[in-house]
Amino acid sequence: MDRNENEIDYVVKQAEAGFQFLQQTDVIERAELMYAIAAEIEELGEILIETAHLETALPLGRLQGEKARTVNQWRRYADAVRTGLYSEARIDRDPNGQFDLRKYNKGLGPVVVFGASNFPFAFSTAGGDTASAIGAGCSVIVKAHPAHLKTSQLMADAIDRAVSKQGVPTGVFNHVLSDSFAVGQQLVSHKQVKAVAFTGSFRGGKALFDLGQSRPEPIPVFAEMGSVNPVFILQDYLANHLEAFAKQYIGSLLLGVGQFCTNPGVLVGLAGEPFDRLKLALKSELKSAATGKMLHAGILDSYNRLKGEMVQSEGISVLGEGEGNTPHDFARAVVVETEASQVLNNPNLLEEVFGPFGLIVSCNDQNEMNLVMQQLDGQITLTFAATAQDMHECPALFAMAQDKCGRLLFQGMPTGVEVQYAMQHGGPYPATTDARFTSVGPDAVKRFVRPFSFQNWPNEFLPKELKDGNPLQIDRLVNQQWTKA
Repeated sequence: MDRNENEIDYVVKQAEAGFQFLQQTDVIERAELMYAIAAEIEELGEILIETAHLETALPLGRLQGEKARTVNQWRRYADAVRTGLYSEARIDRDPNGQFDLRKYNKGLGPVVVFGASNFPFAFSTAGGDTASAIGAGCSVIVKAHPAHLKTSQLMADAIDRAVSKQGVPTGVFNHVLSDSFAVGQQLVSHKQVKAVAFTGSFRGGKALFDLGQSRPEPIPVFAEMGSVNPVFILQDYLANHLEAFAKQYIGSLLLGVGQFCTNPGVLVGLAGEPFDRLKLALKSELKSAATGKMLHAGILDSYNRLKGEMVQSEGISVLGEGEGNTPHDFARAVVVETEASQVLNNPNLLEEVFGPFGLIVSCNDQNEMNLVMQQLDGQITLTFAATAQDMHECPALFAMAQDKCGRLLFQGMPTGVEVQYAMQHGGPYPATTDARFTSVGPDAVKRFVRPFSFQNWPNEFLPKELKDGNPLQIDRLVNQQWTKA
């Protein structure tokens, strides 16, 4: 092995030792570690915000809010872990002593987490993937995103301080600073790594997924790879909310310079005079909207390239652009329009352009709108700008939508993701590699556990989650009855 491979092997072996330690902890002990990490992140001062601002160009207010969200994630996930919810303890005892079966969920093993570019706190080094993996009882190896290495180091240092104060081995959390793709490949390929979490582009996520599946021992790669998050605006709603919707849609489209995986990049409606008026309102809103600097030059270059390809596609015309003196390193917002027939003939028009870009699709009738829905790939979200009357008139559209996404919205906009138990941030492929799981909310912990059953074992050898007397006082299903006994 070359030096890099030796270094990676050392890191993974440290993570394996950290995992073995966590396997000896219970849910309360892991929750206490998570609370300690939250406290250390909270204590990080202005140096964190200023560093992230310089590395990402994200506004200071946005970063302050994201830091608070990150702290909240750790505490919410810790609260959930502490209850034993993800242990799913099950005990079945035959009254005649023929069997004693006890099952719970245990951690998979060391997890590699790839930091995201657009959320330097909440989806990166100390983000939800790291929190949920530790909550599951897995050690973590974070490969920092190369666009904000200094920010990543500050977050890693905070986690290390918490680990040290709790008397936990350093291998529970491991931090790799590298801009090398090869390092990421080495991590995913290492035989002691048991799962991967990724947020980013389809190309990057698919490459990691394929690598995880091609190993002698395939492992799960939970990749969140983006979405165009279509919005379907229906007639009754359009007639009564045209101006307000135009403002709301452009505001959501341009939020964070369009750099959200929930960005509503496609708008679908029925052709006619009301939809024409909406397009004029959208054009007006776009003209006066402020743009901004994208996360880094690579994302800006990709945006300009994909935008250019879309604008030059057959059947596409530009509805409007952001105006004013735009600095060379700022993204210029663009909304284009086309007919449903073009989309049906060229599905590539429905692919994501990461940035402040929107596609408006005009349908001649309800059947054509249904066909556009059918054409969609899997999405993280899908939104109906509609009234109850609209939905009663479009049952097929409503039914199909539930097979196309992970979160279905009634009115509102998909940008803004609540960190709640009921949140589903994930969807059918290619939005994510496994639609069964969320990457936001406490249920994200479920990705990194596997069921394990003990049969006829003496009580002294069982984990606390399964011991007689329920020392952790968690909810357990005992002989088909929920109890804390």
